[in-house]
Amino acid sequence: MPVVCLGLCVDAVAREVVVKDRTGLVLALQEAKPGDVVKVAPGKYAGGLMVTGLQGTKEKPVVVTAADREQPPVIEGGASGMQLSGCQWVELSHLHFTGAEANGLNIDDGGAGKPASQGIVLRHLTVQNSAPKGNRDGIKLSGLTSFTVADCTVERWGAGGSAVDMVGCREGAVEDCVFRHDGAAAPEANGVQMKGGSESVTVRRCRFLGAGGRGVNLGGSTGEPYFRPLGAKFEARNLTVEDCLFVDVQAPVAFVGVDGAVVRHNTLIRPGRWALRILQENRGDGMAWCRKGVFRRNVVVFQSVSLREAVNIGPDTEPQSFQFEENVWHCEDRPSDTRRLVRLPVAEKGGRYDVAPQFLNAEAENFFLKPGSPGSDAGMRPGNR
Repeated sequence: MPVVCLGLCVDAVAREVVVKDRTGLVLALQEAKPGDVVKVAPGKYAGGLMVTGLQGTKEKPVVVTAADREQPPVIEGGASGMQLSGCQWVELSHLHFTGAEANGLNIDDGGAGKPASQGIVLRHLTVQNSAPKGNRDGIKLSGLTSFTVADCTVERWGAGGSAVDMVGCREGAVEDCVFRHDGAAAPEANGVQMKGGSESVTVRRCRFLGAGGRGVNLGGSTGEPYFRPLGAKFEARNLTVEDCLFVDVQAPVAFVGVDGAVVRHNTLIRPGRWALRILQENRGDGMAWCRKGVFRRNVVVFQSVSLREAVNIGPDTEPQSFQFEENVWHCEDRPSDTRRLVRLPVAEKGGRYDVAPQFLNAEAENFFLKPGSPGSDAGMRPGNR
């Protein structure tokens, strides 16, 4: 592939471009065609980058990546570090976003009712220090389909926002990511939120470390004009959370107006007030009530001095439609009271309350279970690391 330098160095037939300053980066993004690779040299670049209508194809995506993966470029400040609007088949990788005034990275379809932005891939990104107050997200996704967020690290987003916030996103995956926050200072924050008509999204093999008040918010509360598709009568449906680790999160799992979600093979360490919540926050006409959640083969290690309830149930929900199956529950400070302290809305099938899970190395935060230990068929699966 011919190499050109935007710094700019360019060639009419070039498919690979190296940029060395913000002007070159803006020009490269404006001129990128399917198959082009934009390599960003080490250094700092002012944020507030706005990209509209960037078009790759499934076979030839547009790739924006670090020229040197050992020295990823830093995109600093701006309302958002970068916003992609109405773009198709674009991959961002090995970039560092920090200090945005609103969302660190914002990707949307151009507005509710517009065609979905398809084939967006975010890989090996670091997003840090979005505005500390209010509903400010690390990564904001609106109206995406067939998307992937993988191997990303998001730290210290807004106290009322989410590490990854999805509105009307479908057929996507968030995997192998780390979400780190000061949960005590951000009780209204979420790790990953899927709402506004989101469906068929999987969160897998992620680590939620002090990630706010809710680790995963399965559903939420969305204003009617922002739903994708417009007129949808569910906040979210057909969601999956699997093989994830939650440490020191107030409520690791929140089912919030979701119409069907499976939470399986996760490990929850020291949940704060609740292990999970069943809530309804959107009470619009015809909106599906929170229902049909499955909580299966998870490991929950809690302390009675902090946990208010294993399950917090709000009004206008259908807790009787939930399923609890083969989970491992362990109260660290009062193990003999574990069964009495875990009160569920329906009877659990095959629940285990009388054994302490044996982790490989809890002090080093290796919370995989030792082979052959009691309950080793629950929690994160080692084969899915």
